[in-house]
Amino acid sequence: MALKFRSIPKIIFWEFLKTSVFRDLPLKNARFAAQRARNRKGTSKNNRFLEVPFFIAAALYPALIFYFLVIRKTPLRLFSLFIVVFALLAFITGTSVKSKAKGVPFFWNSLLFFGLGVLCLIINSAIILKFYPLLMNVLFLAAFGSTLFSPPSMIFRFAALQDKAIRGSLNEKRIAAYCRKVTVVWCGFFICNGSMAAWTIFSGSDALWSVYNGFISYILIGTLFAGEFIVRKMIQKKMPKSIPLSIFRNNDRPLSTILCYEGAWSDSVCHTWGDFLEGTAELRRRINAVNSEKWLLHCEDCWYFLLAFTALLQCKKEILLSANVSPAYIEEIRTAQKTAPFLTDRIFSEGESPENAFHIPSLLNAMQKTGKPADEGPAINADETSIIMYTSGSTGKPKAVLQRLTEFEADNRFIISKWGDEFLKRKVCSTVSQHHIYGLLFSIFLPFSLGVPFRRRRIEFPEEMEKLSDTEYMIITVPAFLKRAVETERESLKTEVFRDLPPESPSGLNLKSPWIFISGGVLKFETAQKTNEVFGFWPVEVYGSTETSGIAWRQSVNGPEWTVFDNAQISQNRDGCLIIRSPYIKDPAGFETADMVEILEDGRFLLKGRVDSVVKIEEKRVSFTEIENRILQSGLAADVCVISLEGKRQYLAAAVAFNDKGRERFAGLEKREINTFWREYLLQYFENIVIPKKWRYPETLPVDPQGKKKKEDIQLLFSGEAPVQKEFIASEFHGGKNGFHTKTPCSSVYSVVNSNLLDAALTSAGFGGLDREKIIEKTENSVSLEFSVPDTSPYFDGHFPGFSILPAVAQAEMVVRFAARHLGTGINPTEIKRVKFINFIRPGAPLLLKLMKKEKTLSFTINSPLNETVYSTGTVILGDK
Repeated sequence: MALKFRSIPKIIFWEFLKTSVFRDLPLKNARFAAQRARNRKGTSKNNRFLEVPFFIAAALYPALIFYFLVIRKTPLRLFSLFIVVFALLAFITGTSVKSKAKGVPFFWNSLLFFGLGVLCLIINSAIILKFYPLLMNVLFLAAFGSTLFSPPSMIFRFAALQDKAIRGSLNEKRIAAYCRKVTVVWCGFFICNGSMAAWTIFSGSDALWSVYNGFISYILIGTLFAGEFIVRKMIQKKMPKSIPLSIFRNNDRPLSTILCYEGAWSDSVCHTWGDFLEGTAELRRRINAVNSEKWLLHCEDCWYFLLAFTALLQCKKEILLSANVSPAYIEEIRTAQKTAPFLTDRIFSEGESPENAFHIPSLLNAMQKTGKPADEGPAINADETSIIMYTSGSTGKPKAVLQRLTEFEADNRFIISKWGDEFLKRKVCSTVSQHHIYGLLFSIFLPFSLGVPFRRRRIEFPEEMEKLSDTEYMIITVPAFLKRAVETERESLKTEVFRDLPPESPSGLNLKSPWIFISGGVLKFETAQKTNEVFGFWPVEVYGSTETSGIAWRQSVNGPEWTVFDNAQISQNRDGCLIIRSPYIKDPAGFETADMVEILEDGRFLLKGRVDSVVKIEEKRVSFTEIENRILQSGLAADVCVISLEGKRQYLAAAVAFNDKGRERFAGLEKREINTFWREYLLQYFENIVIPKKWRYPETLPVDPQGKKKKEDIQLLFSGEAPVQKEFIASEFHGGKNGFHTKTPCSSVYSVVNSNLLDAALTSAGFGGLDREKIIEKTENSVSLEFSVPDTSPYFDGHFPGFSILPAVAQAEMVVRFAARHLGTGINPTEIKRVKFINFIRPGAPLLLKLMKKEKTLSFTINSPLNETVYSTGTVILGDK
């Protein structure tokens, strides 16, 4: 008889795969080794007592069969009984709860031994025992072959189990493709090896069966492993490397590797890895000579920024990043941070240089080049870094957002896993400041990690785009700049070109395979479409913020829906605003945005606008409240309201009501002189792009009883529209002898909500004329109702002829009365606060009212039934019943 010690003893094959296939591709297997050590500790000594003999027996199976049945002439049934008992004990041991090492493969292996033993015991034929090697080949072929049709392949699964960093890495697709080829090779081996095992079963020679299945097949397996190892190492060397800032070492890249370029790529003015190492070493020396743990950093030059940022991290300093370098703004940050030293590339006028400021170009120009390799810099611990990014806040002060390099690099890893190959094909250029998180991640950190050259200076004018035809570029930009660039280029090209442009035309600018990333605001579909006509590419939009980093993306050619990143989760609060949870957000409860959304069934979402006072002008995020507080700080204004308007471009406008000091200050001045004053005053704190472009000076601002400004009325101050019904007459201050005079009549979009009117409304007949409400959901302290307000309702009387809308006072009454009817509250509200009237309510519109009571506080939201439109939200403080 012939025998086989299985062509690939299960445990040896399994362990061999674990320790060989992609163990170190692309990263070291330290985590895998640690996991294996933990697994070994988790297996009890009793389990090992039977597992080890089982694996030895499996490996020596052909030799044992030959020895006992051929040489020792052991009775077949006795030997079969031994196999059955041994397999049963191994099965019980290997599948016990305490055993964590073998799992399913061990289960099937012991089960196969058991089945063969039982069958041989019954039939009493030695040939049954020879089928074990053949069956193992068939099982492996089935297991490996099935994964070719249900990816990922078997070898890739082994690799991903060993190294968790493979999934979501730059080379995941390359590794998956290689592993598929290796899986195909193994399938071929199982076919050939299984065929030989089958031939030896029926050859009639026990010695031949034993020699092939117990010796030759193992040599073939070893040869295959060795050949795969050599090929794998060759392929590894060709794979691109992703080297994040936190783990780079001096020898990670050749010194001649280009990191940064000036102008266009073809200008060949570049800075290399060697320059980077020398520059950071010099700045480290300078930084360590100053006794300060906090440093303010601002560089318009991306190369200087990278050097200074890296050196500060290596010196374990806290970095303060501000996109605004207005003297008063910078001084405010430095005062709050105990006069932190200022690293910059900015040249100040004589006498204006801030105290303790260091000019980066001067420091580097004074550097003495030795020609020797730079010393290895200190390691950067990403978890221990502290990076404070200052953004526009709602308090009138710079808002500090604390970040770590850990979150930045986690964000980059996802972007690299999704679009890394697109970056590798191109050179990066940007229109975005690196002091914003989007510009920092996409314009500097991403190209640095991938070894892709990035442009030293930002593109500031759309005409510069015309020079990007010498190679393939990755363009990092914002909606406002892209809109200007598209309009500029369309005007510069003949109209006939676009009229006759064939759909397959790659680009109106003849760029070579451009790729455009957009963030910093929502891009209109029309602009995206025109971008494709001019640049030959539909922009990829990334949704995120300084607090959340990137969390979703879209290409509007595929629709307006946003696709959430794989590592993020979204939900909504009761106001319909987006809540984000991701690895970048430290609070486990997530981050609540001011963006109202509609979450679709497939997990994507639609943006429905913002409910707070923060907007983005160009790429600059600005808070209305911040500008308003600066104006109030002048001591010349009693009240102010800043709003956003849109003409050819989006811009800000301000309505200012003067106090007595303000009237005295501007008496006798023309309006243009007053405008100039405010412009020069605000330039101390803000960049020119966000300073209001239009000004109005009414005697008072229209507000409701809670002091909430009626921005709909204020907008009409700038529109020049005629009144519709009730008018708020805005007497505007124009200086000179006349002081205030009537300027612009403004229609009252909603009736003024004050206590007297509210009391009157609560006794009106409007509520009784509503269409019967339908209860959707009700609990002890909450209720959801569907209803509508017919066009015959008294609520619409006077609001307004020709364009009826439901006034705010009516909405307040409905909230209070529905609460009294369904939640048992009183109808004597003492205060209405945090009210937002977001969209007009027209007659007959189906409405969904959600009420929630907590003690004497009643929160409400009025939506459309499918939540695609939010009409109003707010809180009512209830009085006694």
